[in-house]
Amino acid sequence: MPTVLFKTLIDLYIMVMLLRIWMQWTRCDFYNPFSQLIVKITQPLIGPLRRVIPTLGPLDSASLLLALILAVIKIPLLMLIEVHVLILEPIFLLAGLLTLLKVAGELVFWVVIIRSLLSWVSQGRSPMDVVLYQLTEPLMYPIRRILPAMGSIDFSAMVVILILYALSYLGMSLFPGMW
Repeated sequence: MPTVLFKTLIDLYIMVMLLRIWMQWTRCDFYNPFSQLIVKITQPLIGPLRRVIPTLGPLDSASLLLALILAVIKIPLLMLIEVHVLILEPIFLLAGLLTLLKVAGELVFWVVIIRSLLSWVSQGRSPMDVVLYQLTEPLMYPIRRILPAMGSIDFSAMVVILILYALSYLGMSLFPGMW
């Protein structure tokens, strides 16, 4: 039970770090309450790192490095909790990169799903709608140009999710057992 909780907490924090990177990359509204929440959650660890690690253009390299470090040390820490032995192998770097990619795909999946569900409920009146729109529109707009809305139904979210599933199956077939 502690390993499931620990794994979930690490994955959620990696997801929040990646969300911070994604929000900076898409230039989300910094003064939005949801944006402020993400910054407040990540700032205690990112603040000191930013003094040492410079940003690379629109990419928040400190957040990316911290997310990668968390992804790499996740497996050794889980083994330490379960087996009470700390093992460090070079393969854990590849496993960390794969974990980072998988968590990024899960993050995109959930953001698209939440945006789709909120579009039915709040219809653009929530501050979170603005951030979700700013995050997902760069992914959904190119699909919408190719596949226009049919009536009032927008299929671009469904296409993004199908692409994510295809990429996940590709990861499972390329890296069985690690994905």
